[in-house]
Amino acid sequence: MIEKTVSILDGNTFIVTDERGDVSPSPAFPTGLFYFDTRFLSVWVLSINGQRLNALSRDEVQYFETHFFLVPGEPTHYIDAKVSVIREQSISADFVERLTVLNHDIKPARFTLRLNVDSDFADLFEVKDARGKSGTTSKEREDGRLRLCYTRGKFRRETVISSSAPARVDEDGMCFDIQLEPRGSWRTELRAQPIIHGARNEAGGGVWGAHRKRRLGQRLRPGLERWIQNAPTLACDYEPLQRAYERSLVDLAAMRFTTLSGGAPIPTAGLPWFMTIFGRDSIFISLQALPFAPQLVPPVLRLLAALQGSRLNNFREEEPGKISHELRYGESAAFGEQPHSPYYGSADATPLFVILLDEYERWTGDVKLVRFLEHEAREALDWIDEYGDLLGNGYISYWRRNKVQGLENQCWKDSPDSISYHDGRLPHPPRATCELQGYAYDAKIRGARLARRFWNDPAYAERLEREAAELRERFNRDFWIPDREYYALALDPDGKPVDALASNIGHLLWSGIVEPARARKVAQHLLGPAMFSGWGVRTLADTEARYNPVGYHVGTVWPFDNSIIAWGLWRYGFRHEAARVAEAVIQASTYFQGRLPEAFAGYDRALTSYPVEYPTACSPQGWSAGAPLLFLRTMLGLNPHENHLASDPVLPSSINRIELSDIPGRWGRANAFGLRGGRHKRQHVRLT
Repeated sequence: MIEKTVSILDGNTFIVTDERGDVSPSPAFPTGLFYFDTRFLSVWVLSINGQRLNALSRDEVQYFETHFFLVPGEPTHYIDAKVSVIREQSISADFVERLTVLNHDIKPARFTLRLNVDSDFADLFEVKDARGKSGTTSKEREDGRLRLCYTRGKFRRETVISSSAPARVDEDGMCFDIQLEPRGSWRTELRAQPIIHGARNEAGGGVWGAHRKRRLGQRLRPGLERWIQNAPTLACDYEPLQRAYERSLVDLAAMRFTTLSGGAPIPTAGLPWFMTIFGRDSIFISLQALPFAPQLVPPVLRLLAALQGSRLNNFREEEPGKISHELRYGESAAFGEQPHSPYYGSADATPLFVILLDEYERWTGDVKLVRFLEHEAREALDWIDEYGDLLGNGYISYWRRNKVQGLENQCWKDSPDSISYHDGRLPHPPRATCELQGYAYDAKIRGARLARRFWNDPAYAERLEREAAELRERFNRDFWIPDREYYALALDPDGKPVDALASNIGHLLWSGIVEPARARKVAQHLLGPAMFSGWGVRTLADTEARYNPVGYHVGTVWPFDNSIIAWGLWRYGFRHEAARVAEAVIQASTYFQGRLPEAFAGYDRALTSYPVEYPTACSPQGWSAGAPLLFLRTMLGLNPHENHLASDPVLPSSINRIELSDIPGRWGRANAFGLRGGRHKRQHVRLT
């Protein structure tokens, strides 16, 4: 079987090919060219004299460019190959393929090169579900180009395919008759332009230049070069951390998404299924990347504020003040066959919105944005008590209002079996997971700060602080399981603990809702053998009935989850434990070429000498790309204090030295430095 690989992406556009650079329909993986949730190419297959090509090697030059080196025929023919093909595939505004055909013989040669093309214009949900189309398709040949069209009412999509060399065009593709002298070569540039009528009719982008940054030693697009240069510079004596950091910066740049209405790009969740706007994911990525790329935050907050719920709508699970979960642009959303226009089925994005707004101001001093979004932040805080508290017991709970297409679990562990009792039973909804209460507590504390300092409303601030204190006291009474000495994963509708031991308790440390006297027990559970695999903290302890080392949220290790856990451990003073978690996940990244996947298996490190891949994990994935950045912040102990940056570093045993230069913030630019074996508390002044 040909291994499917994600070749190239650039924010809104990505293509998935096999290892030859071909695209063929696959029920197992979404191959094709995708743009705003629609597949604009479902077939893109190259052949010479009727023979498919096979790969000699592949060079992933950059996230937007991949080169394939190919010969026709089966592997047994390679030794006698008289012709080879170089495919240089890249994405800018369009998908571009530069073909070079080489004749290695001492005799002249004639070839017929054919490119088969097609588009099913499948919605991303249709790729998953294999549903039929309701509109009409057509194919047109014009001026040496092939135009593939799909129309359903006002919903119209097109793919225009062209070549720089003359071609014989038919409805199924293009043919090129090639004559080459001995040792001769032939070239053409193929272009596939996706068009959304009413939104994008301009011509595709041109060829970009090659740029270099000495530290990365890669070809860079000018926008990527600026992105890298604006980020802090890392120097350390531990290559896996250096590599993971650089890989993360590049992947975060690749996954920035611009809406159809334009504006600054925002981070997306992950490839291939989630290259769109996700409230929870975009917020967490922004939090992870804040010391490194604070420019990501304003467009995220502004867009989520613009999409904030204003009415009750069960189909989309919308409620006044609620922050959206997911926005899609495909056909099924446009015609109301899916609720993602946008969909509001998450209970955590709303308090996280307030948390990000406050954290952003602490780092940047951007008071203007805090005041601009006052109304939306107040609405989000109101939602916590008015609509989030489904049972009137003072806790955020969730159940799906859309009984057919809504998410069963509306926390970050959103798979159907992720919330369970110790014995494996699933609780009835509504469910009040523990970390939601931590987020609510933190949002109220931070909202109080914003109200007192920037909204000129001390009475509101006092109210929020009082509510936060009451929530903290109530939570520590109701969620703590005395005989097991950890917090329940959730409360069921009867207020009884859902008593599985899960990684959610690490998020409680980050939120600050944990009583200090109980924090050590929480830390011991997180780093104990039931939860800590040696490669990171498992999503579910191996003592629980539903534990599965390759279960999506029931035993795998998530880099994102671990980055929040490490941040929480640091908050409560467990600096060495936080460094140990960071070290484990960074070590795991070496087995994934520096790119942390969405998740990997939770097998114990003593059982496997390497972290086992999770078969369907997104890669790259947004908050996994953000994890090394947050680990860096945690190991260096970075924390903003008014107009200076404080650092309290604790490094793990594998790292002796970390230097992070030009950290942006309200102080201008600052440096942080850490040595293993000592904690050097420093305050950094603005650099000139």
